[in-house]
Amino acid sequence: MAENVWLVAGLGNPGPGYAGNRHNVGQMALDELASRLGGRFSRHRSTTMLAEVRLRAGGRKLVLVKPLSYMNASGGPVSSAAKYFGIPPERVVVLHDDLDLPFESIKLKADGGHGGQNGVRDIIKALGTQEFPRVRIGIGRPPGRQDAADYVLKDFPSAEKARLPFLLSDAADAVELLVEHGLLAAQQRFHGPRP
Repeated sequence: MAENVWLVAGLGNPGPGYAGNRHNVGQMALDELASRLGGRFSRHRSTTMLAEVRLRAGGRKLVLVKPLSYMNASGGPVSSAAKYFGIPPERVVVLHDDLDLPFESIKLKADGGHGGQNGVRDIIKALGTQEFPRVRIGIGRPPGRQDAADYVLKDFPSAEKARLPFLLSDAADAVELLVEHGLLAAQQRFHGPRP
């Protein structure tokens, strides 16, 4: 596979009942990226919904994947799609929700642990490495003593839902910057205070 091909995986749970959940913000951001690049998802043998797009005419190719498994079993589908297209882990970008980041914030990293995110944990296991880039999308911590597992499986409240398109746009921008200009450029854009 040519060196300009990247796999971008949006994590979440399958089915309409989960579509608006905080845990599915990775797939929502992937939908935003697919929409702006003209991608249409179809079922693939890697147990994913998959779309192939280019950043621009003659630009880098992106293979966009949404695992058809539940979040905690994301590794198999992501690894299978990467193997099918011959894409190494360092060009597998994972979009996922992050409880440790405030809502509306984006952070990128090239490697490291799973930080309690079970989809990322399963991808690390399936790829056999922690060295793959992630776009962490902040959903904030649950209020009071609400259980984190319940919190991530709830839809965004109306106040956050109104601002969600900006967060999803930022996440899609982060992927484009990462692929086109590298991790450092994307970190410099998104790790500082919001303009």
